[in-house]
Amino acid sequence: MKPVNRTFIISGGASGLGLATARDLHRAGAYVSLLDLNSDSGSKIVQELGERAKFFETDVSNSESIEKAIKGTVEWVKQTGKEIGGVVAGAGVGLPGLIIDKKNEPIPISSIDFVLNINLRGTLDLIRQALPYMTTATPATPDGERGVIIMIASSAAFDGQMGQVAYAASKGAVTSLTLPLARDVSRYGIRVVTIAPALFDSNMTKMMSNKVKQSLVNAMEFPKRAGQPEEFARLVRDSIENGMLNGTVLRLDGAMRMPARL
Repeated sequence: MKPVNRTFIISGGASGLGLATARDLHRAGAYVSLLDLNSDSGSKIVQELGERAKFFETDVSNSESIEKAIKGTVEWVKQTGKEIGGVVAGAGVGLPGLIIDKKNEPIPISSIDFVLNINLRGTLDLIRQALPYMTTATPATPDGERGVIIMIASSAAFDGQMGQVAYAASKGAVTSLTLPLARDVSRYGIRVVTIAPALFDSNMTKMMSNKVKQSLVNAMEFPKRAGQPEEFARLVRDSIENGMLNGTVLRLDGAMRMPARL
């Protein structure tokens, strides 16, 4: 499947890995529907990319907000005639916290809910609301392929560190649901791929101290550096174009295995 003349819905599309993905797919001839909370950044990106880009201010933890963005995207698709070819569920947050702190206080359930609602519930909600418009799209390949769903996990799904219980739980769940989701939608010619990056330059990592970043870099084998958003975007496009990638989780981590603590 080629991105050209297909519309891709990208949550978290106004910054970081989502933005790099949007730019890469746009260069490949795709139409990109960008869902994000940052309306200022979203508006600037649409001005940069031009008529093959549309922005929808969206809170993925809110079903009504997703519904509005999907409806807006569908109306745009009716105007352009470029059917939905995929979803990249890139919206995500990290909120570190020990399950029980030094004062013997448990982590607030609100902190856990915040992470799970965006990283897990938001991912599933976006996918389920987009699927009815993907299952009815015109097949794009001789195999009858209609689209691709790409989810974002993390190396924390496999070797999460102290303080990452909620984050690892959310990303581990995304990893686990990859195969059953692929089985659910295979009859419609839709594939599912999850990418699990390690340390990448993104808005999330910008909040880390230099000490924390360096500790993570030290845990990498080669190359010993943070991944670049463009390297992530390249794997997204490979996942779209390679029809045999389905029901699988791809680690993108420079052979990094995170230690228990920094």
